Amino acid sequence: MSLSDFLLFALPAVFLTGLSKGGFGGALGGIAVPLLALASTPKQAAAVMLPILCLADVVGLKAYFGKWDLANLKVMMPGALIGIGIGSLTFELLNESLIGLLIGVIAVSFVLLGLINSSQTPRPLHQGRGTLLSALAGFTSFVAHAGGPPVMMHLLPQQLDKVRYVATINMFFLLTNALKLIPYAALGQFSEENLLLSLMLAPIVPLGVWSGLWLQSRVNHGWFYRIARLGMLLAGVQLIWQNL
Repeated sequence: MSLSDFLLFALPAVFLTGLSKGGFGGALGGIAVPLLALASTPKQAAAVMLPILCLADVVGLKAYFGKWDLANLKVMMPGALIGIGIGSLTFELLNESLIGLLIGVIAVSFVLLGLINSSQTPRPLHQGRGTLLSALAGFTSFVAHAGGPPVMMHLLPQQLDKVRYVATINMFFLLTNALKLIPYAALGQFSEENLLLSLMLAPIVPLGVWSGLWLQSRVNHGWFYRIARLGMLLAGVQLIWQNL
């Protein structure tokens, strides 16, 4: 696929990633790899996106600094380490079709999670459940940068304040993405081509993050999520169809 075709998918994917990091707790971050995987290989899509995600984490840090829920992070980070470790050990064992299929299933699952989630009485932090779901998030984040659904399954039932919820998710993925850099480098994912593509897309990141911060209090979140999730659903279904 040509560079222009790649950018046709990559530019909106990166912008939505920054937008999500800035104002919506990374809820739409999982859309990037399914979109990029339609224009490249799944492994290359994941490799190109990791520096982009790290940059988005840093750009959005100031707005939410110190507002995260520390008790949740203490439960979640050990699980993330376990998931990253499993992802590192199995990444080379997964072929391109299997990774593409996994990314598609994760994308569709994310959309279905949004459909079935409904308000309920707040539940307290559960350490075992939080660690298990965070381990799953660490694994899916490693192979497809799609750790959002398990993290949402852990945090949403607690019904945290909106800002605390977003800040907790952002800090979790800032730390998780930073930890992923070492095994990604060891696996040879940061080729010159992939790093150049990441560098080319980097200027879109601050624009997306700042747009997310601006939109957070001005946009009907319901419609925003509906449209974005429809795009993710279509990308996920396409990846499943391609790789079955």
